Amino acid sequence: MFGLIDCNNFFVSCERVFNPALRNRPVAVLSNNDGCIVALSNEAKALGLKRGNPYFQVKDICDRNNVAILSGNHRLYGDMSSRVMAVVSSVIPDIEVYSIDEAFMHISGWPDDQLHAVGRDIVHQVRRCTGIPTSVGIAPTMTLAKIASKFAKKYAGYHGACVINSDEARRKALSLTEVADVWGVGRRLYPKFYNIGVDTALQFAELKRETVESMLNVCGQRTWRELNGQACIALEQSEPAKKQLCCSRSFGTMLTTFDELRQAIALFASILSRKLREQQSAAVSLSVFIHTNAFRKDMEQYFNSAHRQLPEATSDTLALTTTATEALRAVFRKGYSYKKAGILIHEVVHQSAVQHSLFADPADRARRSRLMNVLDNINSSSIGHDRVHLAAYQPVDSLVKSERRSRMYTTRFQDIITVR
Repeated sequence: MFGLIDCNNFFVSCERVFNPALRNRPVAVLSNNDGCIVALSNEAKALGLKRGNPYFQVKDICDRNNVAILSGNHRLYGDMSSRVMAVVSSVIPDIEVYSIDEAFMHISGWPDDQLHAVGRDIVHQVRRCTGIPTSVGIAPTMTLAKIASKFAKKYAGYHGACVINSDEARRKALSLTEVADVWGVGRRLYPKFYNIGVDTALQFAELKRETVESMLNVCGQRTWRELNGQACIALEQSEPAKKQLCCSRSFGTMLTTFDELRQAIALFASILSRKLREQQSAAVSLSVFIHTNAFRKDMEQYFNSAHRQLPEATSDTLALTTTATEALRAVFRKGYSYKKAGILIHEVVHQSAVQHSLFADPADRARRSRLMNVLDNINSSSIGHDRVHLAAYQPVDSLVKSERRSRMYTTRFQDIITVR
């Protein structure tokens, strides 16, 4: 059996753990630069607010209904996610973290009549240890487990855990699930089903194999088999290495000088090089792009990008920063106000496949590798996030607008909660 644990309204729940005054009150969390709503409490959803709403368009509704508006505190959310996953893995060791608020589990060793109790125990343990409310779905396949978790979240009678362990339960759950809400279908594929009169997941599951093979690719066919109880998606204990990486930001205030943009690019290069080292990869080439605010029709517009090949594939922060700065210098133009910039790494290879330059000093390469290891060890330790960085680096907090951000309750000593 497979399980899926899903944190309820995760960003909002993280804020409520440390600020009880937000409980039972409508809450909305905003994106970078406080632009759009990215997370809502159930009370805020009941007011008609939706994820993706630009805040300026719904500000009056929020003011009239005393909606608490918060800037995204992603460092807090990431740390709380790690705590949730640690608790889950202490109960079910075989898990795959799917997203910041979801994880799949491989549940074995328990008879069917105990699965509800197992699911409720996981929900209880996570709530007791972290304060985060969760929902658990358990079923013979990962796709059915995801459907079950939605029922566990929607209906209080399940007490946080829904189990699909019979054909009757499977058919009932699928009949109550819209085909567009099925994991692997979504709104993109929904028109195909609409054209043939398929509205529910059960109708999809009951299609003939020939029909499914003619209208869907291999992934869609796999989803069809999963809905019919045939497990064909396995847990991945480690996330596959990404073939492309991108880091970009929309700035809270527009930047006008080369030095300001250079500091932002240095930040992006530092983030990407760390991600490369985490997945034991190296970058072959990169592009730097910059552009002005397309929504400001009263200002002159400019967009450009530059591609650069690295001398040799690397994950070295200094090398990536140097190359990215050269690319930025090629596209920067004075007289414009820049709203966004970023770095895109096009080609990624495993570090064992790097073809080194004949003219590079092996001793220097070894020293730089040790330097990067020390840098990562310090910045990932309890000393603090990004404690050591390049002098050219501009902290991300200075680039984005976040006027309503809560404290870093779990990752910064001066922000530890005060109990009176």
